[in-house]
Amino acid sequence: MSMILEARVWKFPDNINTDLIIPSGSIYLSAAEQAKLAFKANRPGWVDDMRPGDIIVAGKNFGMGSSRPAARSLKMLGVGCVIAESINGLFFRNSINYAFPAMECPGVMALFNEGDVAQVNFHDGAVRNLTAGKSITAKALPAKLLDLLQAGGIYPLLEQKGIIEPQT
Repeated sequence: MSMILEARVWKFPDNINTDLIIPSGSIYLSAAEQAKLAFKANRPGWVDDMRPGDIIVAGKNFGMGSSRPAARSLKMLGVGCVIAESINGLFFRNSINYAFPAMECPGVMALFNEGDVAQVNFHDGAVRNLTAGKSITAKALPAKLLDLLQAGGIYPLLEQKGIIEPQT
């Protein structure tokens, strides 16, 4: 997994909760079916318009709410990462565990318009708007969390270290 991403931006407002990312009625569906319902309530058709690698730029408290695997759904859709003003702690931890990059970046909403091209460097926290030629620095991820992302998530990392048996 590359720790530098470059892609089109989709913007989402403050307080996007996990029910908006994947609806509660989808809990009994497969992970792939859940992913297809992402943002259906607030951005119908978004999953058909987004392209693999696209970046979500969001306001404050992204991923608030329940512990449902919303980060897994965004990863399965091919979303490159989430860069938000702030990220709910539980969503952030789930993101890292599923190897879905997420980073907090105060001021990021003002940096982008929807459709701009962003470049995000998870090593040093550099967030650039390539369309407008502007940049900002996010809270860089600690080395251990970058290791988790690079390994493919918590289970693959534990398997690689021989701590758990390979998942079937």
